[in-house]
Amino acid sequence: MEIMELISQVLLGLFSIYVMYQFVRSLRLVPNQYAFIVERLGNYHKTLGPGFHALVPFIDKVEYKQDLREETIEVEPQECFTRDNVKVEVDGVIYLSVVDPVNASYGITNYRYAAVQLAQTTTRSVLGNMDLDQTFEERAAMSREVVKVLSEVEQVWGIKVHRYEIKNIVTPRTVQKAMERQMTAERDRRATIAKSEGVKGSKVNDAEGTKAQIINISEAEMQRRINEAEGYAEEILSIAEATAKSIEEVADALAQPKGTEAMKLQLSEKYLETLSGLGRDENRVILPKDISNYEALMEGLSLKDLEKQKSS
Repeated sequence: MEIMELISQVLLGLFSIYVMYQFVRSLRLVPNQYAFIVERLGNYHKTLGPGFHALVPFIDKVEYKQDLREETIEVEPQECFTRDNVKVEVDGVIYLSVVDPVNASYGITNYRYAAVQLAQTTTRSVLGNMDLDQTFEERAAMSREVVKVLSEVEQVWGIKVHRYEIKNIVTPRTVQKAMERQMTAERDRRATIAKSEGVKGSKVNDAEGTKAQIINISEAEMQRRINEAEGYAEEILSIAEATAKSIEEVADALAQPKGTEAMKLQLSEKYLETLSGLGRDENRVILPKDISNYEALMEGLSLKDLEKQKSS
């Protein structure tokens, strides 16, 4: 009897401890950015948000704990083939968060694993439609395509895919060497083109400079000739005006009383000065043909010069 009582007391103690444990478990403190899924007798009952909550012992149970923060999921490297049959190894990162804790708990068994698998299959499909050169240029397009495919199951899985980034695209060593040779040849081609364009530009600049110099010289010569012609024209005009004015003054003087006698006297003086000058230079004396008729000679000379002046 003592043994039975002892066993019953032990069982009662264990039951009491279990009951106390269940009561303690029914009191839940939910952290911030978390959601607890509560089931009542095996069925979904409610979702607990951040804060303190009291559940019904033995009936309510927290079945799932969902983290609502954005999380990073690594996509393991996988081998893919491009459209030109080149094998590449691609890996990436998915950034997603839970927006519907209920669907994330009951809509799929493991949304993380499912998102990774869907991202890998989509990446293989996209790379199969691209050449190797395009894979390095169209990373953003591949990322957008993966996000687009994942967005089709967001509502069912209760998640939100924010972005997908491709980390590395690794090609075989032989392909890398071929690409390096191709890039080297492309750089050499660009350097040759740049050098030829520089030489071309230099020759064009030299030709334009020579052309500008010739034009400047010709314009300067043309301007010099124009200036000389204008100066010569002004000189001729000034001489003509002075000559006309002097002729007018001579004509006015001849029209005055005793004007003709004064002109004769002036011409006689000029005639004598000319004769004396010629004789002085050559050490000889020059006399007129008929020196005895000096007055007639002077009168004839005066009349001839006067007629010349009037005719001019």
